[in-house]
Amino acid sequence: MKPIPVVDLFAGPGGLGEGFSSITSRNGDPLFRIGLSIEKDPNARKTLVLRAFFRQFRRGMVPQDYYDYLAGKIPRTELWARYTAEAKTAELEAWHAELGGEVTPDEMIDERIARALAGRRDWLLIGGPPCQAYSVVGRSRVIGAEGLAKYEADPRHGLYRHYLRIIHKHRPAVFVMENVKGLLSAKIGQQRTFDRILADLRNPDLAVKGKSRSGSEYHLFPLASRNPDLFEVTKPEDFVVRAEEHGIPQSRHRIIIVGIRGDIVAKPRPLIRRGAALGVEEVIGDLPRVRSGLSRETDSREAWIEAVRSIAGSTWMKSGLLPCKVTRELKTALRDLERNTGCGAEYIRCRSTPCALRDWFWDDLLQGITNHSARGHMTADLHRYLFAASFAKATGRTPFLDDFPRAILPNHENVAESLETKKFKDRFRVQVGDRPATTVVSHISKDGHYFIHYDPSQCRSLTVREAARLQTFPDNYHFEGVRTEQYRQVGNAVPPLLARLIAEVIAEVFGLSYEGVKW
Repeated sequence: MKPIPVVDLFAGPGGLGEGFSSITSRNGDPLFRIGLSIEKDPNARKTLVLRAFFRQFRRGMVPQDYYDYLAGKIPRTELWARYTAEAKTAELEAWHAELGGEVTPDEMIDERIARALAGRRDWLLIGGPPCQAYSVVGRSRVIGAEGLAKYEADPRHGLYRHYLRIIHKHRPAVFVMENVKGLLSAKIGQQRTFDRILADLRNPDLAVKGKSRSGSEYHLFPLASRNPDLFEVTKPEDFVVRAEEHGIPQSRHRIIIVGIRGDIVAKPRPLIRRGAALGVEEVIGDLPRVRSGLSRETDSREAWIEAVRSIAGSTWMKSGLLPCKVTRELKTALRDLERNTGCGAEYIRCRSTPCALRDWFWDDLLQGITNHSARGHMTADLHRYLFAASFAKATGRTPFLDDFPRAILPNHENVAESLETKKFKDRFRVQVGDRPATTVVSHISKDGHYFIHYDPSQCRSLTVREAARLQTFPDNYHFEGVRTEQYRQVGNAVPPLLARLIAEVIAEVFGLSYEGVKW
């Protein structure tokens, strides 16, 4: 049979769509096909277009020109000129538009969806509205009546209604909606936002038009319930999927809602829980060593080594007050600095492969790694990162602010406040090597303080490729735009491997057999 058409709303760089696109029959034929993805960010859309081009070729049959583009040997215009038909298809599949925006009317969106579906009723809608308005951190910053009013008026609260309108208008057989866990506690006025969303999704006609029609309902299912016979959810927490429980090397907790059209007699099984969670080092430990650069001063390998080693003369380093095992790791890291030859690049030729999920991540034709350049850091932050990573390696946990020598803490009011109140006490967070990463979020684009590499001698925050690995993007998934935009895309994405596991569940709903992930 032909692949199930998929429409991806609020697509970002395509993590959710990648998971569904990757699932195949045992003959290698795709079970799902992205017919249309909609994204408002131009850089994320550029990434989507490139991936749409890649997916038009079977595994192992992607032309060398694609890899030459990733390696910087040819420009994108030349790649497009050599494969005009595939380029045109890719440009049509990934649409630069904004749901709820003034530029793109609903009629135009409906026309593009109808064209992508070509009359199919057995299709899938995926995606999730932007979630900043629902995040716990976002709401914790609201202060006073004025701030609360601003929060409740945030237009992002209503973006799910554009998703809802498309369900009402086009009637997908199945939909998968993703959002942040903070949605469970969000309220507008006295009404809990999540309850309102569930009620609307169960009866889109009533929510959109104010009246219901026979057979228009959807049944909603959680994927994290421990009761496989559950039909209608009784606990909102059952919708929260904890990625680390399912083989993802990251503690990422997200709401996943599966809706099945009322005329379909099927219900999804829960996601399978797996054994011990993957650790950071298993997933990124093979990537080429790169050093951080120096910011705000002239950078060179020698200058960087000198800047880091200047910590050895610090009074606190000589004081003997640090735990012996932390001091030992600091001294080892200082000896190992010269193992770092460069700051990385947009393409590094190498043959290393990860210890875990090799078949998922690695592509022999790529013969290297993309998006693997390190940020520059000022000397003061280099010393903080060196201490933090050494502390984590010695103790098995990331340090809190009161674990730091006072001499290297920033002289900021918020640091003093954190020391007193114990709030936000992990302002410098190391990704501990033998544990899953903490949640990779878009804030990684602003600074690396929450995403410090576990190896003290590299003395830096994670690269885009390392963050992408923790998000389970395959290595041949290239992110477009400047590095800040690449980080933002990775942080906003759904982990593709988690999406793939969800796709396996949805494939069963459609009665399809598939080739499982090789763990």
